[in-house]
Amino acid sequence: MATFLLKKSYQLNNLKEIKFNDLWGDHGVFTTMWIFDKSFKILFFRDHINNLIKSAIVYGINTKNLKKNIFKLLRKNLSNSKKYNHLLRIALNKKVISISIRSKIKIKNNLVLKLVKLKRQKPEYKNLKYRKILLHLSKLDTSKFDIGLISDKKLLETGTSNILLAKDKKIYSPIKGFYKGITFRSLEKKLPKIFKKNIYVNQLQEFDEIILVGSGKGVASVSKIHNNSWKRKSLNYFNLISKTLNSEIKKCKKILI
Repeated sequence: MATFLLKKSYQLNNLKEIKFNDLWGDHGVFTTMWIFDKSFKILFFRDHINNLIKSAIVYGINTKNLKKNIFKLLRKNLSNSKKYNHLLRIALNKKVISISIRSKIKIKNNLVLKLVKLKRQKPEYKNLKYRKILLHLSKLDTSKFDIGLISDKKLLETGTSNILLAKDKKIYSPIKGFYKGITFRSLEKKLPKIFKKNIYVNQLQEFDEIILVGSGKGVASVSKIHNNSWKRKSLNYFNLISKTLNSEIKKCKKILI
């Protein structure tokens, strides 16, 4: 169960506060960012906000002064005197903007993937059609488990993260059918070439590592798959990708908004 530090909703047209609505299931978009440290930092902040604005345009959300208003609400709700290690979520539909801050869960080393026949709606966008995914995740201890989304017998992503697989000194990701997150996009530029490949469930045994990459999990290594014989054989690329992410974290500066 997530522990929330803050949950606020506002009318999009005038920023008047209203009763909190998480907006899950609505026609709209969201982004989730890692906020950390005192005099807070937000990892890949500008990329997250710019992507949110672009997605809002696609979904027909009034974007006049949207970035300015988001910054205004963040200034109102964030504190430089508090030490954060949380996930900051901004969600939008055509009438409401919601902001929430919840504790960042520490992921266990023996993370297990549970495969589920499910695919995001319009997976090219970080949209709010998330209820089925959340229903599956609500039944799990998400410090120890994540769900692997399967469609047409292919592994696409997880309920929270992008997925990378390693074998024969190469890194692979699915070809399409998944949302390419900001953390994934940012690290992709720093890593060795990532090869695109359909990841069929019946071929998982070929891979030595399954690595999750996302704002909430950071970089996590899957130890095994529930009801599947696959087990982790190496941590080589997990260590490499973790090192790359840690380098980006060290470079992250205090947010000025």
